[in-house]
Amino acid sequence: MNAIVAAELDPTFRDELAEKMKSLDFANCLACGMCTAGCAFSDLHPDNDPRKMLRKVILGMREELLKDPFIWYCTMCERCTVECPMCVNIAAVTRAIRGNFRTDSPGFLQKVVDDTIRSGNQMDVQPDEYMETLEWLQEELQAELGDPDYHIPIDVEGADFLFGFNAREVKYYPNELQNILKIFYAAGANYTLSSQKWDATNLALFSGKDEDFWKITEPMLQEVVRLKAKELVVTECGHAFRSVRWGYRTFWKGPQFPIRSILEVLDEWIQQGRIKLDPTKNPEPVTLHDPCNLVRKEGVVEPQRRVLKAAVMDFREMFPNGRWNYCCGAGGGALAMPEYTEQRLIKGKRKVDQLLATGAKIVAIPCHNCMDQFNDLNKHYKLGMKMEHICSIVERALIMPEKKPKV
Repeated sequence: MNAIVAAELDPTFRDELAEKMKSLDFANCLACGMCTAGCAFSDLHPDNDPRKMLRKVILGMREELLKDPFIWYCTMCERCTVECPMCVNIAAVTRAIRGNFRTDSPGFLQKVVDDTIRSGNQMDVQPDEYMETLEWLQEELQAELGDPDYHIPIDVEGADFLFGFNAREVKYYPNELQNILKIFYAAGANYTLSSQKWDATNLALFSGKDEDFWKITEPMLQEVVRLKAKELVVTECGHAFRSVRWGYRTFWKGPQFPIRSILEVLDEWIQQGRIKLDPTKNPEPVTLHDPCNLVRKEGVVEPQRRVLKAAVMDFREMFPNGRWNYCCGAGGGALAMPEYTEQRLIKGKRKVDQLLATGAKIVAIPCHNCMDQFNDLNKHYKLGMKMEHICSIVERALIMPEKKPKV
């Protein structure tokens, strides 16, 4: 280890960072090492030690810190914060350093942010492509449901909720959006989609640039107001859900409204009897991944478990789970940083070991970002498992209501 030269330390750095964060929470650090003990990845590859990173902050080792690979290796999962006796949020510190002191945004992270600001969605889907996809899905659902009068509600004012989703569901996985809309149909949901701002994702959550972040998330919240919806419901995407909720709490000054995950809504509908499920349609053993942004950061822990227990015959927990879960290894924007693919897959081995221990055949993954990582892990480690979103599992078990004869 290199010697620390006092004359080279910058005592102003800590205060400068604290001002950027509007908080001094990291000043409470005891240097006890519980963060490193709690990090699931600290022993897997070099430069992945949260305690060392934070000590550089506290000591004012500006130059060493700003060259530290940890700043981009960290998945910002907050597993270290769960263990910290002083509740120091190292993920928040890491994000603040990324957005305010580093200019070397790896991979295509900043490109996706720029594309989202320009086009309104992270996949650069053009308005005509979006509307054509919805028209196609409408035709597919009319045929599947046997209901030629079925229409996807777009820009309907006064709905119970505006549904915000992930651009992947339009660009690459429209079949999954179709499954979701089918569930809405079965529940008799009073909802709307927006023709203007529909992508709830925001990779500036990971780049750390608050100005970019708010340019992306504010229009999503404004759509709720424009369409006079009672609440915003967000698809199975941990970082999309985290983005709108965190942005709402941190920056939003407009009218107040609830923001819920689709998993919370499904849980409510099942308990109310609005949708009925046949778990025999899902006989294979199923385990559940807990996305960090959805579970540890936003506290949605039990709804997805109740939904799965109603939808499958054999539900098996991974351990640890819930708030104590392990990150899949792709958090913090890692999927947008291909130069760190090796480290990402190494981190994923922790999750692979958990999966294999359950003996499950299907992994329920309520997050698009995590889904991409699990698909990579499935291929890289030759797991032979099936990776699915919870809505797809629910749709398979869905008992469609009897059609009422037309008068």
